[in-house]
Amino acid sequence: MGVFEAVKRPITETNEFLGRIEAPNRVNVVARVTAFLDKRNFVEGSEVKAGDLLYQLERGPFEADLASKKAQVAQLQATLVNAKLTTDRAKSLLGGPAGQQSSVDAAVANQQSLEAQVQAAQAQVDLSQINLDYTMIHSPIDGRIGRTAVTEGNVVTPSSGTLTTIVSQDPMYVTFPVPVREALNLRDRYATRGGFKAVIIRLRLTDGRLYEKTGELNFVNNTIAQNTDTISLRGTIPNPATYTSVAAGGAIRELTDNEFVTVLLEGVQPVEVLAIPRSAVLSDQQGEYVYVVGADNKAEQRRIQLGQSTATIAAVTSGIALGDKVVVEGLQKVKPGEVVAPGPVSALIQSSMKVSADGSAGSPAKSTGNNP
Repeated sequence: MGVFEAVKRPITETNEFLGRIEAPNRVNVVARVTAFLDKRNFVEGSEVKAGDLLYQLERGPFEADLASKKAQVAQLQATLVNAKLTTDRAKSLLGGPAGQQSSVDAAVANQQSLEAQVQAAQAQVDLSQINLDYTMIHSPIDGRIGRTAVTEGNVVTPSSGTLTTIVSQDPMYVTFPVPVREALNLRDRYATRGGFKAVIIRLRLTDGRLYEKTGELNFVNNTIAQNTDTISLRGTIPNPATYTSVAAGGAIRELTDNEFVTVLLEGVQPVEVLAIPRSAVLSDQQGEYVYVVGADNKAEQRRIQLGQSTATIAAVTSGIALGDKVVVEGLQKVKPGEVVAPGPVSALIQSSMKVSADGSAGSPAKSTGNNP
């Protein structure tokens, strides 16, 4: 009958939550002027860079309007030059018999009026230039562009709505709701160990694979959702290109905006726990228990409380003490109060309880019963 002595082992604490991937930046591209769409300059679903030309609207009417406004400025400037000459002549005659102050005042007033008109006309030129620039719609951010809502030849206006949407790609946010009770436990556990820096974020994708990159927790919401009694947490995680495909529109990345994932909130530093093999733990309607070899080699049933555990290691918070001999193999033959013949456990059990090279034992610890 295989018996294992309860020992101290380092274990990595991990809590699982359900979350979604979110792009940090999202831009709905809209038209700023009314014009016909001459050309679309992007491939739907491809990645674009900030400044890339997306749509080109009809420019002719705006160029003509700009030229007309510039001509008005030129005309007013020519009139202003003449007004300045008139003002100078009136001032030079003021000291002679033909000079009148009223003439000077009228000339100055006319000059100032024309100067204001030139400024107003120049403002109209600037506005026309802005509207002309709006006919070239550029990407404001780096990201992946979606479908276009309009095609060449259609009229677009500021009220046309979203022409297309661009979402940033690297890094990405991962947001996940945490029950308030679990959030309080996490706060108490990590607040004195470094706060956000005390944990890392791992992701399990929908196909069951663990995402190779790790992220950092960087935000806890300031309010609790009343309908679910949860608080939202957010982290940032890299999303580099895995490879590039011209046919697929450029870079292929693992994470996609609004993707559903499992979030593993993992402690950076392992913690020591009282550990026994997971296979030694039995359960019934009253909870978990183990068989301990007591005095005279008699089996004794002990009710236990489990903490953060893994598939191979059970972390025990109460019920047994360091050095207690727990029955691991041959449990089907054990009855409370009967004498047993204890012996060493198999090599497989011993190896599963050994500390790995990175200081952790077995697979990451998993929270129990508090997942959303």
